[in-house]
Amino acid sequence: MINKAVALALLAPLSLALAPAQPQVDRLLASTARAAPVDALLPVQARARRFVVAATGNEARYRVQEKIVGVDVPNYEAIGKTEGVTGALVFDRQGRLVPAQSKITIDVTKLKSDQDRRDGYVQRRLLETEKYPTVVLAPTAIRGIAGALPTSGTRTFQLIGDLTVRGVTKPTTWNVTAQFQRGRVTGTAVTEFTFADFEMQKPSVPVVLSLADQLKLEYTFNLTQSAS
Repeated sequence: MINKAVALALLAPLSLALAPAQPQVDRLLASTARAAPVDALLPVQARARRFVVAATGNEARYRVQEKIVGVDVPNYEAIGKTEGVTGALVFDRQGRLVPAQSKITIDVTKLKSDQDRRDGYVQRRLLETEKYPTVVLAPTAIRGIAGALPTSGTRTFQLIGDLTVRGVTKPTTWNVTAQFQRGRVTGTAVTEFTFADFEMQKPSVPVVLSLADQLKLEYTFNLTQSAS
């Protein structure tokens, strides 16, 4: 039987051989932590860029060609406007839209044109704003910008999104011209559709001789990058 002293003598070289292993492991872990990019240690939300609708500088408009009794203008354009726009667009570090966190909401109860009679018809009959007070755009993708979002300059691209009007949701494509500068994005987005696209009956009232089938929806936007 090996006594205690002999056993300690046999184990001593093995202990010395293993002793440097832990400091080497510690140094390796520390080196790996220093080498890892900060973005890799952050959640996706922390790496995203969020642009919110600013308190001013935002306006949504509809445009439609009409011929009105007593108005001698061959191509009269009816325009209704509202500044009641809220929401945000969120992009990841690669410049890809994050649909789950992006939405633009338009308060159509505030739409105003140059004629109260038209506004009453739009509110009560066309959009039924008491039941459907908002029009909602849920963006799903961006086309025409590759890589991270620009930080300066003017760009044109397309925004793809699902538009909900009076409870009916349809895919839409918006042509966008945007100016990027110091955490702010301004510009205009435009799309077109017909009354039938959103299951709306084209207005037929005595004061209007004719009305175009096509409607244009415009959004003049002013978005600011959020720090959150």
